[in-house]
This record gives sequence, C-alpha cells and structure tokens, in this order.
Amino acid sequence: MKSALRVVLVAVMIALATTACSSAKDAAGPSSSPASAAHAVSATITVFAASSLTGTFNDLGTRFEEAHPGVKVVFNYGSSGTLAAQITQGAPADVFASAAPKNMQTVLDAQDASTSTNFAKNTMEVVVPAANPAKIVTLADLARPGVKLALCVTTAPCGATADEVFAKAKLTVAPVTREADAKTTISKITLGEADAAVVYVTDVKAATGVTGIPIPSNVNATTEYPIATLTHAGHPDTAAAFVAYVLSSTGRGVLSAAGFLAP
Repeated sequence: MKSALRVVLVAVMIALATTACSSAKDAAGPSSSPASAAHAVSATITVFAASSLTGTFNDLGTRFEEAHPGVKVVFNYGSSGTLAAQITQGAPADVFASAAPKNMQTVLDAQDASTSTNFAKNTMEVVVPAANPAKIVTLADLARPGVKLALCVTTAPCGATADEVFAKAKLTVAPVTREADAKTTISKITLGEADAAVVYVTDVKAATGVTGIPIPSNVNATTEYPIATLTHAGHPDTAAAFVAYVLSSTGRGVLSAAGFLAP
C-alpha cells in the first residue's frame, strides 16, 4: 500500500514540474528568439549627396533597401558646398557624398566625419540643345559674342571644374547665368534658356533633348567624389553599411553605367 502511494506521489510531482516548464516557455513566447528580434530592426538614414549623383544614388538607395528590409534611405541632393555648410551647421545627416574633396575636407576639418573614401570620378562636357540653334561645335565657340552660356556657381564643384577647363584652354567666357548645381545648370538647356553649358558627362548622359560635345582631353578637368559616414549619424551602423554598398562591386557597376569613372 505504501509502495503504491509513493508511485502516485512521484507521478504528481513530475506532472507539476512539466506544467511549470511549459508555462515558462509560453510566457517567453516565440518572438524572444534572436533571429526574430533581428528581423524587427529598422532604421532611416539621411544621405546628403551632390546633385550629380541623383540618378545613381536613387538607384543604389532602392537596391540597398531591398537588400536590408526595414531600412529606409532618404536623400538630400544639392551643391556639395551648400551641403557641407549645412552639415557643419548641425543639419541631421548620416552620410555625405561630395562632388569634390574640397567640400568633404570642410566636413572633416569640422570633425563631422573622421575619414572619407573616394568612390568615383567625373569629367566635364559641353551640352547644347538637340537642335543646337547657336551652332556650337567646339569648346572655343563658347567664347563667341552673343552665345548664352550657363555654368554652375564657382562655389559648386561643377562650376570650379568648368572654370578650370576654360583656364586650361585659355578662353575667356561670359556666362549669362551661374546656377546652384549641375542639375539646375543643365535645366537651362532643356528649357531653352541657354545656348550651351559645361556640366558633368554624367549629367549630359542622363538628360533628354540635349547633345553632348566632348572637351579635348588636354584641356578637360575632372573631380573626385568622396563619401563618408558622419560622426553624429543617428544610425552609424546602417550608415556605414550604405557607404560600403556604394563602394561595393554593385555600387561600382551602377556608377560606371551612369558614366562615372573609377577613382
């Protein structure tokens, strides 16, 4: 009789222990696994980038988001000089991609980035409307009286690099307008408000209704494009991952297809 009672008591104790373990597991729930938690992570990063990168970075941003579910990339495009000033004045941003080392150096000097990497190079080209009413055929034609020439402002890399071209060619030109960046400069051609402009090769390639006129290599000029994760990035790991993506073979392929040169 005592033996039978002992068996019953042991069975009850085992049942109680099993119920307690099951309850603890149910309380923890399946969502507590590391894998599930990782899938729930999301972040939005802001990338300040030169306007000449608009098409390529929009493409790379979409690809990066597809490769990193839950991540959102927001772009702020403009003149590299303006973007650098905004960053040093405290504008919230995670990544800066400049169209010239000079503007990146401004950010580095302000300790808003600790290091940068050149990821592309761009060169200049003359652009005219497809109908070419001013009959521009050479760089020297831009110095003719009456030619309405559009250039970027001198503080923008596209303006400084264009000025370098004219200095090398020993040409004196009188632009009728100086625009904030490459995109607004080439828009003067597409809108029919200028006879010619000097912008990046990549801008000419991306535009419609225009014709590019190559600049002789002995007087042409190039600019390097550096990129950096910013010191005060809200999501430094995601920002660094985006920079690495731009520097990857995928990034190089997208940039090359758009007409950018390797650094």
